[in-house]
Amino acid sequence: MKKSNKWTKWSGVLLTTAMALSLAACGGGGGQTASSGGASTYPEKPISVTAPSGAGGGLDKTARSLAKVMSATKLVDKTISVENKPGGGQAVGLADFVTQDKKNNYKLLLPSTPIVINNVKKEGNSPHSYKDMTPLAQLTKDYGAIVVAADSPYKDLKSLLDAIKADPTKVTVAGGSAPGSLDHLTFLMPAVKAGIDPKSVKYISYDGGGEAIASLLGGNADVLATDVSGSGEYLKSGKVRILGVSSPERLKGMFKDIPTYKESGYDTELINWRGVFGPKDMTPDAVAYWEQKLKAMTETPEWKAELEANGWDDGYKNGADFKSYLGEQEKMFKEILGLLGMAK
Repeated sequence: MKKSNKWTKWSGVLLTTAMALSLAACGGGGGQTASSGGASTYPEKPISVTAPSGAGGGLDKTARSLAKVMSATKLVDKTISVENKPGGGQAVGLADFVTQDKKNNYKLLLPSTPIVINNVKKEGNSPHSYKDMTPLAQLTKDYGAIVVAADSPYKDLKSLLDAIKADPTKVTVAGGSAPGSLDHLTFLMPAVKAGIDPKSVKYISYDGGGEAIASLLGGNADVLATDVSGSGEYLKSGKVRILGVSSPERLKGMFKDIPTYKESGYDTELINWRGVFGPKDMTPDAVAYWEQKLKAMTETPEWKAELEANGWDDGYKNGADFKSYLGEQEKMFKEILGLLGMAK
């Protein structure tokens, strides 16, 4: 009889322990989920992608294209919604994601290059960076462009930079972002390679690319530093000429005749990426899920059609390669901002 009671006691302990382990494996609103066989059942509910910018911009369009293609191809069978959180050059959306969603497997962020710049510069500094998240994939890439009006006396990048080197006060450069931000750096990278003191460049920042190009076309600026995708319609209409692009090699289509910075004699390049991140503490099963799904998405005809329709360049990198590239880009921005006295 005593032996029977002892067995009953131990069987109760084992049953309780098994139940606790089962609950631990399946518990947590954003954590790992598992079936009775131990395999992950992620995702089990809708997913939200945050674009840290306003509706209609490049990040918003990329996030909505991602949601559209994932649904159309049935790669993801759960609803994917897009949420906009603009402000602070992506700093507001980034801060919200990093501080509130660090363990939520059902939240993703789709930012771009400025999150690296904002973390390493002194003014307008963001305390958060890509290191506070889990890089899942780089999706697209855009490039910087140095643009002049169609009737500008500057016919190539060398003649422009030579003029600035001779007398920096005579050339005004416009950009749609603050000093030390992406447009400013788009111009300064070849300028520094040309031997120009970056602090001597007359740079005027405007509230967005639209105002900056209006300044160029209105004769209030001599040069515009912007991105390739934002300058295409003006190039096509004949209103501007592009003197150089920051891509590692020549682009295609209407940009095929434009030399790169390197071709013009300035050994530098700048890529404005857009990519997908999960929270810092994203579970391994969720990381593996998204890395597989994002890679598969970039190989579909539907995604390639989105790239073409929006003038985006395919920039796919897996999570590990993306993280490595972000480290290289961070180092580069620290160096150029250091020359400006703008590094933190």
